[in-house]
Amino acid sequence: MSRATLIGTRLRERRLQAGLRQGDVSRAAGISPSYLNLIEHNRRNVTPDVLERLAGALGLPPGDFTEAEPGALVADLRAAAAGFPGSGAETDRAAELAGRYPGWAQLIADLQAHIAGLRQGMAALNDRLGHDPHLSAALHELLSALSAVRATAGILVETEDLTPDWQRRFHQNLHHDSERLVGGAEALISWLDHSGDEAESAAVTPQDELETWAAALNWSLPEDEEVALARLKSAGAKDLARAWIAAMRADLAAMPEAEFSTAWAESGDPALLAARFGVPVQAVMRRVALRPDVAAGLVRCDASGTLLFRKPVAGFALPRYGAACPLWPLFTALMRSGQPVTARVAMPQPGGGRFLCLAFCEARLPWGFGGPELREATMLILPDDTRRVTPDLAASGMTPPDLAAGSTCRLCPREACPARREPSILSEPAQQGALAPSVGSGRRQITF
Repeated sequence: MSRATLIGTRLRERRLQAGLRQGDVSRAAGISPSYLNLIEHNRRNVTPDVLERLAGALGLPPGDFTEAEPGALVADLRAAAAGFPGSGAETDRAAELAGRYPGWAQLIADLQAHIAGLRQGMAALNDRLGHDPHLSAALHELLSALSAVRATAGILVETEDLTPDWQRRFHQNLHHDSERLVGGAEALISWLDHSGDEAESAAVTPQDELETWAAALNWSLPEDEEVALARLKSAGAKDLARAWIAAMRADLAAMPEAEFSTAWAESGDPALLAARFGVPVQAVMRRVALRPDVAAGLVRCDASGTLLFRKPVAGFALPRYGAACPLWPLFTALMRSGQPVTARVAMPQPGGGRFLCLAFCEARLPWGFGGPELREATMLILPDDTRRVTPDLAASGMTPPDLAAGSTCRLCPREACPARREPSILSEPAQQGALAPSVGSGRRQITF
């Protein structure tokens, strides 16, 4: 791994030090915020031209990001030591190491960044192997077709007095099942080909395809709807995309950009804006999160807890498969229909951030009082900012509580979490079996 892999990290550090948002820097550099987000997390290479424009947007020379700076290098060395707390590394002498042996110091920092990338890739692939419904369906189809071929072949071999008519039928079955085998093998090969890509870029379900497509549009309405829809492969994804476009247009009509931008800057409270514009609270949340220049995430679920829509934000990982963290305010809101839930959430390090999460659940009665109540909850994920607390709430002293949460149990390193329901693949092997410790440890005992 070369020094270039640290360019994104340094860009993000300089942007945060300058107090600039991704939208501001990306607009000044002439790129999309989603592309800048990938660059800052070292998931896209930076061309010299783009780097020069980004450096200009930050008011710094490009060499600040391509050359090993002592301050950044020392920080990387200390981060490497923090990742291995039992190593005994003298963190107070990191500056001396960087000054005397910059090459070796850079190698240590690069290896640490490489290890972190491998861990993230392993976690994403492990999660996909364990939860991807398309892999399960492909393997099931292969096993089913193989069993059918074996049964038919066994009958043909062991039964000597089969009539020509029955032989013809069994041969047709073999032909049909062999076609199923080919189709199942092709589906499995396609899945394995996608597994080599970045976990976030492989769209294998209509929802994944929609979210990948929307991210490519920078979560904005397409200029040409038909051309944009033609890029989607599955009919299910196209249906979801049409519904998404219709909701976006309805939100824009009810909450025009100029008026909404002013109102959001004044209050920053979805409930107050919902009353002002006469729209549901969840519509305001969606309107905030899907503004191209706002670094905000959005997640929506139904009463079963299934995630129906995911717009990620850097530092707050949203699981692709399996259940999400039960501590999210999103699920608390499901139990309190019509009541707002607010919490400041700290995601696990490394890579996690602090966010202000606003959640709200709304109920529908599509079949009237005689039918079931349908609930959907939405959570708006904003970078932690005390200014987002309304003045009345701040004056009362009722600030949102702090909450240590994660993405999903399989990818969360918080071993002492009382809500843990399964071992984490990020734990040490010796720890994965220690799921029922002594009383008072703070961990939840996982039972079956």
